[in-house]
Amino acid sequence: MADSRVRDVMTQDVAAVRLHTPYKEIVRILEERRFSALPVLDDEGGLAGVVSEADLLDKAPGARPTGLLGLRRGSRKKARKARGLTARALMTAPAVTVPAEANVAEAARTMARRGLKRLPVVDDRERLVGIVSRRDLLRRYLRSDDEIREEILRDVFMRVLWADPAHFTIDVSDGVVVLSGALEQRSAVPVAVRLTRGVDGVVDVVDKLTYRMDDTQGRPTFRSAG
Repeated sequence: MADSRVRDVMTQDVAAVRLHTPYKEIVRILEERRFSALPVLDDEGGLAGVVSEADLLDKAPGARPTGLLGLRRGSRKKARKARGLTARALMTAPAVTVPAEANVAEAARTMARRGLKRLPVVDDRERLVGIVSRRDLLRRYLRSDDEIREEILRDVFMRVLWADPAHFTIDVSDGVVVLSGALEQRSAVPVAVRLTRGVDGVVDVVDKLTYRMDDTQGRPTFRSAG
């Protein structure tokens, strides 16, 4: 079964800045690369934080709070960033990251939960190894229907379930999979559906499967597939 990992879809050509990178240089790189944020590396090359367009906008005219508003904790933080001249003072730390070995679903959940467009990818030593974006995660849906069907047949029904191809059909259209026919055991039906949903490129699964034997009861009972 394919289980796409972040390492399989991430971008390895990472644009990053250092702690001492000045404000204008950060703006220039963001503009040139069309990014909304950049990783910040420390002197040893480790990930120190992330500097984003939002961090930089704290220096914009009118963005810095004044009066009583400036006494609030969040406002004081913004005020410090407004005075910042380098990535060290401007960045948000610690950065929200995702391990290279995480699956793409975990990365997608983190992005959705945090409202982020991209995540720094780190190895088991917390070193930056790439960047993964929303667009990277969506590439898994570009597989053809034939590729999807072949993987479901081979990896789900043949290798895992040992099912007889004469007793079931797999139809795929625009990533939507329809499973029909009869499996030998009732307990195999939810397994087939769950594993099919995990195949790269699958948008949805329509379950029309039935079974020949109910093995979920104390004493097996048989059911007609007709």
